[in-house]
Amino acid sequence: MQKIKSLMTRQGLKSPQESLSDLGAIESLRVPGKEEFRELREQPSDPQAEQELINSIEQVYFSVDSFDIVKYELEKLPPVLNLQELEAYRDKLKQQQAAVSKKVADLILEKQPAYVKELERVTSLQTGLQLAAVICTNGRRHLNIAKEGFTQASLGLLANQRKRQLLIGLLKSLRTIKTLQRTDVRLSEMLEEEDYPGAIQLCLECQKAASTFKHYSCISELNSKLQDTLEQIETAMDQLHMHFTQAIHNTVFQVVLGYVELCAGNTDTKFQKLQYKDLCTHVTPDSYIPCLADLCKALWEVMLSYYRTMEWHEKHDNEDTASASEGSNMIGTEETNFDRGYIKKKLEHGLTRIWQDVQLKVKTYLLGTDLSIFKYDDFIFVLDIISRLMQVGEEFCGSKSEVLQESIRKQSVNYFKNYHRTRLDELRMFLENETWELCPVKSNFSILQLHEFKFMEQSRSPSVSPSKQPVSTSSKTVTLFEQYCSGGNPFEIQANHKDEETEDVLASNGYESDEQEKSAYQEYDSDSDVPEELKRDYVDEQTGDGPVKSVSRETLKSRKKSDYSLNKVNAPILTNTTLNVIRLVGKYMQMMNILKPIAFDVIHFMSQLFDYYLYAIYTFFGRNDSLESTGLGLSSSRLRTTLNRIQESLIDLEVSADPTATLTAAEERKEKVPSPHLSHLVVLTSGDTLYGLAERVVATESLVFLAEQFEFLQPHLDAVMPAVKKPFLQQFYSQTVSTASELRKPIYWIVAGKALDYEQMLLLMANVKWDVKEIMSQHNIYVDALLKEFEQFNRRLNEVSKRVRIPLPVSNILWEHCIRLANRTIVEGYANVKKCSNEGRALMQLDFQQFLMKLEKLTDIRPIPDKEFVETYIKAYYLTENDMERWIKEHREYSTKQLTNLVNVCLGSHINKKARQKLLAAIDDIDRPKR
Repeated sequence: MQKIKSLMTRQGLKSPQESLSDLGAIESLRVPGKEEFRELREQPSDPQAEQELINSIEQVYFSVDSFDIVKYELEKLPPVLNLQELEAYRDKLKQQQAAVSKKVADLILEKQPAYVKELERVTSLQTGLQLAAVICTNGRRHLNIAKEGFTQASLGLLANQRKRQLLIGLLKSLRTIKTLQRTDVRLSEMLEEEDYPGAIQLCLECQKAASTFKHYSCISELNSKLQDTLEQIETAMDQLHMHFTQAIHNTVFQVVLGYVELCAGNTDTKFQKLQYKDLCTHVTPDSYIPCLADLCKALWEVMLSYYRTMEWHEKHDNEDTASASEGSNMIGTEETNFDRGYIKKKLEHGLTRIWQDVQLKVKTYLLGTDLSIFKYDDFIFVLDIISRLMQVGEEFCGSKSEVLQESIRKQSVNYFKNYHRTRLDELRMFLENETWELCPVKSNFSILQLHEFKFMEQSRSPSVSPSKQPVSTSSKTVTLFEQYCSGGNPFEIQANHKDEETEDVLASNGYESDEQEKSAYQEYDSDSDVPEELKRDYVDEQTGDGPVKSVSRETLKSRKKSDYSLNKVNAPILTNTTLNVIRLVGKYMQMMNILKPIAFDVIHFMSQLFDYYLYAIYTFFGRNDSLESTGLGLSSSRLRTTLNRIQESLIDLEVSADPTATLTAAEERKEKVPSPHLSHLVVLTSGDTLYGLAERVVATESLVFLAEQFEFLQPHLDAVMPAVKKPFLQQFYSQTVSTASELRKPIYWIVAGKALDYEQMLLLMANVKWDVKEIMSQHNIYVDALLKEFEQFNRRLNEVSKRVRIPLPVSNILWEHCIRLANRTIVEGYANVKKCSNEGRALMQLDFQQFLMKLEKLTDIRPIPDKEFVETYIKAYYLTENDMERWIKEHREYSTKQLTNLVNVCLGSHINKKARQKLLAAIDDIDRPKR
């Protein structure tokens, strides 16, 4: 490669372009053009042969640039020229030249893109240099103009302006120094005026200014004096806590002393010599709550004063920190920060000490009087005040008020146990005197409308009862200190006043208003197709708070016979006793909401209220030992477990106390309540009233309504219940509250079992001849008799619905029970048959299908209960021996008697005696575990 370059150089090739131009005059060494390059590259060649040609070029051709090739070749010519040799030598040189040219062409084409790119970069660099030259030229021209225009007069003007600014700053400094020199006098005046906060603030401001100008000799002495004064003020922090403690003691003593002397009615000074603890025992019950409120009010003022002290220091520390960050004296800043940190720690330590003193004083006052003498509302008011005080303490120093909390918790639990025991006795009295008449409430009735539950929507305030609080609409929580820092007191007792709203929950005659009753009557007065009993007091269901709407004639006709709620507004079904229990729950929740540490005890007592109510309803209306013997399982195992638990834990079944009983047993009996007894005014034995169905509906549905209210309150109870006790609450709801609706089945089963004359139907079925020889087209008369019983039952339900609205779930259960009993009676009647033919079995199917067809017109219960129970028993008659054996083992819902009769009736038709013995043995195997 180097040889080729040297050869090109000697041939005058400085660049590809120059080579192309300069070599034009030398034919023998002419470099081909681009087209020739392309032709050379396209010609077939042998790289090895070409390289050998290049290597055969003499070395002298690659010598110095001054080598003359032409001269060298001419000198090599022999003396005698031979044309043939010359031509041969010329051809050799041409071949060498062609090889070199081709090699040069290849190299040029290979390096051409890089050459073009580099050429472009050089061109761009040249353009940039030209622009820089223009900029430099313009800059020099402008600098020359500025040099000529900027004269000595301009510089002098700037110097004078700088001196002016310095003199203005000096004048401000002198004025500040003059003010600082008069500070000492003003500080003395403020101290004489006892304006200590103002003196501290002025001293701090002066110290700040003095530290700024301490480089002046006239200020250095003043700065030292102010520092000494401030240190004396800060040293007083050690005495501050003692003064606050003394202020707390003097304040509470004077407040309690004032009430004691006022109630004593004399000016005897003996009370002034008593200790505070002894003085608290002389507070009378009438003045106890006002004295407690004034005591908390006075203590609030002391804590507020300390809070303001803390707030003042925090505010000025922030201002000083911000200003110090702009200065440059790091040593002074560190000293100031150290002083501030010391004061801050002192003040923060004092928070807990002051709050402990406040708690001890209030605890001593609380222990001075037995709180059990107060009525419930007064006791709640005391708890409300103490709860607010604990809230103040938590905001004051972050304390959980352990001293107050433990003291009030013990007294609250003891008070509440006695209160709850009295309420349980009252509940028993109410239940035993309850006639289970409907308490008329409005259809939009909600427990939140009761006074006892107003606290759930409103924020508490100790100045009024929990049900009289304004609703808080602010999304940001404002502390009491922020709310009352500028004035007012969170413990101000306002005069008792009635609520702006009174409870408006009762309705009249089942209507929201007289206008609705009149409208409901007029709607159907002219409708001759509507029964008279449905024309009276008929309104549609009301939803929400809108007006009651009348129901059209077409709608009425489309109603099913089992819907007995047409003549009453769908108001909740409850009694006065239910309402009293709900009010008690509200009162219990008030106490729990005010004093959350006793939440578990309160919820436990609330659960006992529900337990006792549920047990009473079961005892009055649902207890029937014969139910379980039917094998229908009307009482679920969960319900039986719940009732057994209530009876063991809450019900005192002993008539009188046993004098020989242990003390533990006596204490356990104190926690129990005697089992309630149904009022003699409630009659459950009259068939005309469907055996007290109205009373049963009111009692049972009032329990269901009470359970619904407990479900509504569950989130609130769960929120205040301690985490370790939440399993108790969950168990109470899952195993007790949720079982309330299950009482419907056993209670209404008693009505269904007596509402129809099932025995008469068995007698009528016994008179039927079932071994007929031909298929009958007419059903038997027992079917008509049974349907008449159902029609009579339907009329009685309508009569009862005039007194009490019968909800659809209740009517469905009643119809389901009656139909189920009727179908089982039919099977029992079929099981009493001695002889039956195939035609007799067809007659059974005819009778049952007639019964179903007529029954479906009376009720909308679908599917008909136990329909398959009857049909399967009838069809079993046609089974073969093997199929019947398998069928007997699979259908254990039938009694031994019914299965045995089925086998005996089939004997002789398609079952022989041997098969009969086998089938009876299978029945006996099924019956053996039941014995």
